[in-house]
Amino acid sequence: MGAARRCRLLLLVLAAAWAPCFSERLRSRRWPVPYRRFDYRPKPDPYCQARYTFCPTGSAIPVMKEEDVIEVYRLQTPVWEFKYGDLLGHLKIMHDAVGFKSSLTGKNYTMEWYELFQLGNCTFPHLRPGMDAPFWCNQGAACFYEGIDDAHWKENGTLVLVTTISGTMFNEMAKWVKYDNETGIYYETWKVQASPDNQSTIWFDSYECSKFIQRTYQKLADLGAVFRKIQTNYTSIILFSGEPVYLGNETSIFGSLGNKTVAGAIRDFYYPFKPHQTVGEFFVDLLKIIDRVILNGQFYLFYNLEYWFLPMKYPYLKIIYEEVPLPVGSKTSFDV
Repeated sequence: MGAARRCRLLLLVLAAAWAPCFSERLRSRRWPVPYRRFDYRPKPDPYCQARYTFCPTGSAIPVMKEEDVIEVYRLQTPVWEFKYGDLLGHLKIMHDAVGFKSSLTGKNYTMEWYELFQLGNCTFPHLRPGMDAPFWCNQGAACFYEGIDDAHWKENGTLVLVTTISGTMFNEMAKWVKYDNETGIYYETWKVQASPDNQSTIWFDSYECSKFIQRTYQKLADLGAVFRKIQTNYTSIILFSGEPVYLGNETSIFGSLGNKTVAGAIRDFYYPFKPHQTVGEFFVDLLKIIDRVILNGQFYLFYNLEYWFLPMKYPYLKIIYEEVPLPVGSKTSFDV
């Protein structure tokens, strides 16, 4: 690392360390940083546009009859399977959902949680002309619709019965989904931890499709659902770093009284992640990313509408497909 870059990085860390209220944050810091929930979901900015329309066939969650018996299915398939087939499945980059089938009506339904404006927009911001702060299109939301596309889930993935619930339990779950969807609104791609060791400190946890499915299963278990004994694995994209350094929010960094050094470093970091027009541009920026993240160990994370500096370390990034067991309930079951 050159002397100038070392000096700039030192200034950046010192600036963050002496930021207002930082000492108070240190005294109360706990890891992982809790995911922030909000009072309401804001309307997306018109600038944010999706290549594929979010939840095009979505519908309201129906109210089931209390005596109904509803089968619950685990659904999993490679990300973008509809376009690339099993390509991302070879890398174990999987998308998760949950299916329901009513015994009284014979109707089945799919429920999932994913990005409003695709994964790239949730992971990296836009650097818009005339705007100092990076611009994010990173909302995610639940989508519920009638039908289960058997071929989509079965051909390269999973469609398997995991439990059976009553109509009462389903209706209680639906109330919880409404709350969860209105308060947990931002997609978080990265899980960040100290090392590959299973017991290592987790600095930040992801908040994406698989986490929604795991929360749904846990809610059903709390309502009394008894799950079958099957193995369930989920995809995590992990960054490895030393202890993160808090930098501030958009106002404290990019506002009129903001930290220009930190602001410039964040914008410089995100610039190579912009959408590319040519193959040549892509490879030039890829080299810049490798230089910044791997050779110089720098990453800037946006989490809970705040920026953090991650001192990256080997192995830097890893995609894992790890087992997370189905939950065990914490209260007496409703009759099924």
